[in-house]
Amino acid sequence: MFDNRQMNQTGNGRKPFNRRKTSTIVKIVIAAVILLLLAGNSYYTIQEEEQAVVCTFGSPKAVTTPGLHFKIPFIQTVTKVNTTIKGFTIGYSMEAENMTSADDAMMITSDYNFINVDFYAAYRVTDPVKALYASEDPVEILKNIAQNCIRTTIGSYTVDSVLTTGKNEIQANITQMILEKLEAYDIGIQLINITIQDAEPPTEEVSNAFKEVETAKQGKETALNNANKYRNEQIPKAEANSDAILQNAEAAKQERINEANGQVARFNSMYQEYIKYPEVTKKRMFYEAMEDVLPDVKVVIESSDGKTNTVLPLDSFVSGDAASDAGEMNDGADNGEADNGRTERQENAVQSEE
Repeated sequence: MFDNRQMNQTGNGRKPFNRRKTSTIVKIVIAAVILLLLAGNSYYTIQEEEQAVVCTFGSPKAVTTPGLHFKIPFIQTVTKVNTTIKGFTIGYSMEAENMTSADDAMMITSDYNFINVDFYAAYRVTDPVKALYASEDPVEILKNIAQNCIRTTIGSYTVDSVLTTGKNEIQANITQMILEKLEAYDIGIQLINITIQDAEPPTEEVSNAFKEVETAKQGKETALNNANKYRNEQIPKAEANSDAILQNAEAAKQERINEANGQVARFNSMYQEYIKYPEVTKKRMFYEAMEDVLPDVKVVIESSDGKTNTVLPLDSFVSGDAASDAGEMNDGADNGEADNGRTERQENAVQSEE
């Protein structure tokens, strides 16, 4: 009887449904899900290039330490901010395959010339709280500040400075101006650097003219460098030649001094002999001077009796050939008289030398 009733209640021999047990299982599952959700929302990880802003009941706080951190689920919210260096372009776009010029690239210089200038600005987030809550879009604010500073600075330079020699100075002035304005706005981002990518005139004709000017300037620099090189090569050579000339002059000077000293010594020795025998020395000096001045001149003296005597050259006093020449000049004088005259002259010469 009992078995039939139980079978009728459960139907076809099935076990009766335990609602209390099923409810317990559901509660356990729900609790597990809630615990999983709470566990999943109770921690967060910060990478090396990131910082986090934890907001608790509307109060933000920056977390800068990389690694695993915990939070209160559903009460604290975490917003991660990338702090790596990023950048944006001004005057051109890098989205397409080729860089395309933009309207904000055209500027006017101080000498009222139009020019296209492209810039690239690099920045990074320094304060994540201010970057998130101090302004709606800090990057857009930085772009507007950069464009304002760029146009103000370019407008104070000539077109030649922008195209050629003034780029570094322009970049430095723009950077300084942007940094000052960012410090005043205090929006949590910092400018790292801003550089001129390209600067060119708006038309091809003007661009070609400026290229020719730049080529001429480069030629000028090359010529100056070559001239300086040649000067640096020639100056040492000239200094060496100058030193050689000075040394030769000093040597010639010393040689002349020594020669003069020798002549002085010779003159002094001659003077000592002159003091001893003044008449003999005078005649000897006279004959030597006449021999030097008139080496090829013959002096012939004709006496009152028609005889001739050769006085110069001096070798006629000691040479037999000269005596024979004198005999030929007598025009018929006998040889004995010529020999007597020669003997007398030789004796007189010997006596004069003594």
